[in-house]
Amino acid sequence: MRGRALGQALVLLAADALLLNAAAVLAYLIRFEGDPPGRYLDQYEAVAVPFTLLSLVGFHLSGLYSRLWRYASVDEVFTVLKGTTASAAVLAALAYGLPAAAQATGWTALAATRGFPRSVVILTWLLSTVLVGGLRFSIRLSRRVARVWRDGFLSIGKNSDSSRGGRRVLIVGAGDAGALVARELTKHAELGYELVGFLDDNPRKQGLRVHGLPVLGTRRDLPDVVARLGVQEVLIAMPSAPGRVIREIVEACRELPVKVKTLPGMYELVDGKVAVSQIRDVQIEDLLGREPVEIDLEEIAGYLRGRRVLVTGAGGSIGSELCRQVARFQPEELLLLDHSENGLFEVSLELEHRFPDLRRRLLVADIRDRAKIDRLFGQHRPQVVFHAAAHKHVPLMEEHPDEAVKTNVFGTKNVAEAALRHGTRRFVLISTDKAVNPTSVMGATKRVAEMIVQALDAERRERDPDGTRFVAVRFGNVLGSRGSVVPIFKEQIARGGPVTVTHPEMRRYFMTIPEAVQLVIQAGAMGEGGEIFILDMGEPVRILDLAENLIRLSGFEPGVDIPIVFTGPRPGEKLFEELLAEGEETLRTPHPRILRGRTGDVDDACLQREIEHLLAVLQGGAGSERVLIKLREMLPNFRPAAWAQPAASLDPAVSTCEMERRRGLA
Repeated sequence: MRGRALGQALVLLAADALLLNAAAVLAYLIRFEGDPPGRYLDQYEAVAVPFTLLSLVGFHLSGLYSRLWRYASVDEVFTVLKGTTASAAVLAALAYGLPAAAQATGWTALAATRGFPRSVVILTWLLSTVLVGGLRFSIRLSRRVARVWRDGFLSIGKNSDSSRGGRRVLIVGAGDAGALVARELTKHAELGYELVGFLDDNPRKQGLRVHGLPVLGTRRDLPDVVARLGVQEVLIAMPSAPGRVIREIVEACRELPVKVKTLPGMYELVDGKVAVSQIRDVQIEDLLGREPVEIDLEEIAGYLRGRRVLVTGAGGSIGSELCRQVARFQPEELLLLDHSENGLFEVSLELEHRFPDLRRRLLVADIRDRAKIDRLFGQHRPQVVFHAAAHKHVPLMEEHPDEAVKTNVFGTKNVAEAALRHGTRRFVLISTDKAVNPTSVMGATKRVAEMIVQALDAERRERDPDGTRFVAVRFGNVLGSRGSVVPIFKEQIARGGPVTVTHPEMRRYFMTIPEAVQLVIQAGAMGEGGEIFILDMGEPVRILDLAENLIRLSGFEPGVDIPIVFTGPRPGEKLFEELLAEGEETLRTPHPRILRGRTGDVDDACLQREIEHLLAVLQGGAGSERVLIKLREMLPNFRPAAWAQPAASLDPAVSTCEMERRRGLA
């Protein structure tokens, strides 16, 4: 195969040599109306050989001999232009830059080129672009003509669908993504698609053609076009469309005899590129779409590339996605830490397949083991830490508040203090919107974790301004994570129902896992230390609507084929989640989807005393009630779900630390 490619390159090289000289001679003929003076032809003869050889070298460097020209497109046009522009520059240099030097050295043949007509250089560039580019695009044109002859002329009078055996496909969206998909599907007939055209709401595209396919109307014309052209499949090629638009298209297709597929949303396309292989069924994530996440790749790479990066909770949903995203930025080494060996092993296998050159190390450890965490930090010296390890299941933590405190509070404290001791540059805590005005133990313990990293950053600013910079990032529920509502609904639908919803007005903020992780990494790049970043998660979604949409996507009718049952809120759950507590406010950041929360300062000394008291409560074997009381003393806005009406003594207006501060002022 390599020999064949080399042979084709040599044929093109010989043809280019002839075409370059033909372009130059034609330029003279055009410039002098068919009768160039002899001295000008002598001038060109003097530079013809070096011009040809140097131009071919320029063509090679421009990539003209490393392309498959049967797939030529706009990118190849620029390749041709680079090559012919380099060739024209060579001719200009030979004509004007070297004659004086040649005359001084006695090379009279080259010195005679002084006075070379400027218009000849320009005409040679234009003509060589046409000839060299025409040769290459004729390769693709010949294939297209052959295909038209085979599939067009020979199939006149026959049903094209039956003759080609393809599924008749209508593309919704005639933008960049739609055009790319149309070109690829047309090129690869073996995929079994036959495109009939596009729908697009842009009035300027109506009646036009994209890659030879007509724009047949707008989304309102979907039923008519499907019926008239016998469409069997609708492909939504709108990666950045809001969820409302996707929902409308899917809803319209439910009444039609068609299958619906789509391309991934922009949250899945980190590099912004789509491919035919990514065509898939519509998923619930597509119906919740918001504006696409945009990240500053250069800024992110600046703090990840060539660094040792540690991810705690690496075997979990968020942690494993953090590992995938970080691996793209070529860290010096990726350290994956988790106490679950199964999750760790699975994500390691995936990384080995997707990033074979990535240096990675698996660390099986429990973040509650202070001595081991400190030892691992001392051995591996991570420069960036993403702390995702946590207990996140709200109802379970209501039953076991001591476990939530051990992991979410003291585990975070162990990891964060080890980072400070061993010179970590950045520490990013993955927090939650449930830390705002918490009603659950999980939310309360995550708020204490936020306070710990804020206090450590304040300590860093006082003692070592160049030390570890601590930030936290809050966001809501992530679709598809372990224990999240979507996998539960899918299992219930697969069993035939019922689908259980806690309350008809229960609402939550949702993000996809890749979307959330991209913003977390971006926030880590922006953090100066001490901030709590809040991700803009769009509008909250009603869980009942989520369940109904998921049932419809599964091909059933809510309440008819699959019943929906309301079970009542679970312990620790709120009907509505919040992103800011009372007294907090948000400030804009350079990124439109990331806000900075202003939460007030944390009294480090008092917080340390309160955490010591909390530890004493745990070590003393106190029951759940005493743990809740202590958390309540630390967080006056904590309203434990277990207490319908907290006693006055357990309902302080301010935290214990604030009481101490006021007594000190008095």
